[in-house]
Amino acid sequence: MNPINCDFSPMKETLKDELLQVSMSLQQSVQQMDTDTNCLLGNFEKIKEKFVAIEMKAATFYLNCYLSPFTEKYPELSHSVQNMSLRRHGGLIVIQREDALENLVQPGIHIGADLTHSLVESIFFPGNPLHDGAVLVNHNQIESAANVLPLSERYTGEKKLGTRHRAALGLSEVSDALVMVVSEETGRISFAFKGNLYPITTHGII
Repeated sequence: MNPINCDFSPMKETLKDELLQVSMSLQQSVQQMDTDTNCLLGNFEKIKEKFVAIEMKAATFYLNCYLSPFTEKYPELSHSVQNMSLRRHGGLIVIQREDALENLVQPGIHIGADLTHSLVESIFFPGNPLHDGAVLVNHNQIESAANVLPLSERYTGEKKLGTRHRAALGLSEVSDALVMVVSEETGRISFAFKGNLYPITTHGII
């Protein structure tokens, strides 16, 4: 596999500029508190939206870098999760990296086919008997479907994570696998890596 150019320097410069803009917005809000009697909640919402956009941009860049040495099917994965997101079809996709997963994943149904976006989307189509488990990707192939992953016990704030997100985090806590998740409830796309969950962009090609 030929990794893409993962020189982080340009991305870091972009993120630095955008974070400085957020910082300036925060400083302006602090100053307004001394002179302005209007409600500042609108300002806070705009700042939050900017920060979330920055996080998603960074996560999207790093996701490609993390995957490119291990699969050439990144465009197919991107296409599939974008389509699933639009249709609110939940999905759970494990991309194996260096760690063996045999002892961590309860095996499902063998597939052994080249990874294509149409195959991924058909597996996770509601009503398909394979749609509830995780798809396991090894290099450029879908190795199996309906796999069961170990669940994380982590909480996010006061709300416990859904089963797909707990499964994604659970495997990422015990291996170097990267796990992509599409939320059935919201259509949001995220990925779990090394015990953390990151949101990624939900429009256009990742």
